[in-house]
Amino acid sequence: MKVSYFPGCSLHGTAREYGESIEAVCKILGIELKELDDWNCCGASSAHSTNEELAIALAARNLVMAGESGLKDLIIPCAACFQRTKVAEHTLLNNPDSYKDFAFKGEVKPKDLLSFICEDITFNVVKERIRKPLTGLKAVCYYGCLTMRPPKITGAKDYENPQNMDHLMEILGVEVYPWSYKTDCCGGSLVLTRPDIIRTLVNKLYEVALETGAECIVTACPLCQGNLDQRQEEISREFKKDYYLPIFYFTELMGLAMGDSEVDKWVGRHLVDPRRLLKSKNLL
Repeated sequence: MKVSYFPGCSLHGTAREYGESIEAVCKILGIELKELDDWNCCGASSAHSTNEELAIALAARNLVMAGESGLKDLIIPCAACFQRTKVAEHTLLNNPDSYKDFAFKGEVKPKDLLSFICEDITFNVVKERIRKPLTGLKAVCYYGCLTMRPPKITGAKDYENPQNMDHLMEILGVEVYPWSYKTDCCGGSLVLTRPDIIRTLVNKLYEVALETGAECIVTACPLCQGNLDQRQEEISREFKKDYYLPIFYFTELMGLAMGDSEVDKWVGRHLVDPRRLLKSKNLL
């Protein structure tokens, strides 16, 4: 299956392991990613707070290019990029006179990578590719807010209690724990302006995740992964806790279960090193 692909900025920088694991997993699943030529930043996560017209135009340009590709799906792995692209799609389809420079009539459908794998590729196809079930690994799934809300824009059906990642991890062999914080905000880009808010929000996520019995958190968002992974040491100091809670991208665990040889390199880039946990489960 061939699809248009918008990686976004973070997958070439702070979320390299997410980008590499996506490419590896998609290759195993038979998904050919056709990266948009000359794509630009979508404006996440702050352009809309300074210039709404520019924010729409940034994502709209990518949409138009994807529409010209002749492929029906535009796959977007970053939750922030997905949300901004869906806002642009909604605006262009419902207010076409406001953005006449962008000839877009829904030729391509923006989809977040997690939903695409779970709903278009299907769980059965994933199950057939598993080589090493992740037995013994205990996790909670953290979706964050940007692929879920607002549902009238994102199209999310179970926006209060999404299940795709939970079911996917269970197929991989992970013991998934239910919790009520799976769509709570981690603070997003406030990491630059209000790190105090980030620390408070993320500390609560740590506490509740550990209360469920989880040993790690699985996510599909570079912003979420960054806030939960990169701030763990300072949050431990501030709240006088000794947290060890690895934060995985869902594609990293897919790659691990599917026997990809690059997993050690991906997870080795995390600030909270997950290899100790994985080795204790004989998974790495």
